[in-house]
Amino acid sequence: MRFLDGFQPLMADYDGYIVDLWGVIHDGLTPFPGAKETLAALRDAGKRVVLLSNAPRPSHSAQSALRGMGLADDLYSGIMTSGEATRLALSNPPDAWFANLGRRVLHVGPERDRVTLEGLGLERVDSPEAADFMLNTGPDEMQSIDLADYEAVLQASRAAGLKMVCANPDLEIVRGGERVPCAGALALRYEALGGDVRSFGKPDPAIYRPVLEMLGVEKSRVLAVGDALRTDIAGAKAAGVDSCWVLGGIHAEELGSNPVLIRHAAQAAGLAPTACIAAFNL
Repeated sequence: MRFLDGFQPLMADYDGYIVDLWGVIHDGLTPFPGAKETLAALRDAGKRVVLLSNAPRPSHSAQSALRGMGLADDLYSGIMTSGEATRLALSNPPDAWFANLGRRVLHVGPERDRVTLEGLGLERVDSPEAADFMLNTGPDEMQSIDLADYEAVLQASRAAGLKMVCANPDLEIVRGGERVPCAGALALRYEALGGDVRSFGKPDPAIYRPVLEMLGVEKSRVLAVGDALRTDIAGAKAAGVDSCWVLGGIHAEELGSNPVLIRHAAQAAGLAPTACIAAFNL
């Protein structure tokens, strides 16, 4: 694992880059210093960049959020979200598990995530007893981010035998310096209750297939860039591509810049990132 001062040394070694959003490009509110300039440098060098996010909303929604942060469309070649992958599976079932879900869906998540269900011909219902399955997009911070407040609906959904579709495997994110639980944490609890869960997004190698198609370069010339060991770096390993670990994201508080702690954390997770940097800047 190479400890680098910036991203510049990695630009000559790869032609395609899979770049995480939250924790690498922005903190949910504003872009990180240098991130826009790094994307621009990759673009100007003729590199291909596809943004891959575990956001539980369609790709166009994530793109709109980037525009609102001043990150133009020409800074990257494509974008894929776990929400987009979820929509694709619900509209075109990949197997019998999805084909037999039913049409009545209980959505557990904030109202802004309902865009993930738009145009799919599904009927939203308000109780587990009326539903055929559950779509989990994570706690609603406008109501409560205390996971205990979701226990009742999870228990009732399990009693009703609902399958759960999880549109974001992340356990938590850091938004504006505050840790916020994600859909993955609710999915873990539902599995502990004996619930049947399917999740979309990193680290599942399936979501990397369309991303690699968007990049259109040899896998050996692809580098994945992310801040989370459990999703970004593990996902890169599962997809068979090199990875760059950005230390200033989700692990910043626990690891800081201590190389001993950093190496131990990677080894404990069974991972070996190609390189690590403090932040996604040159």
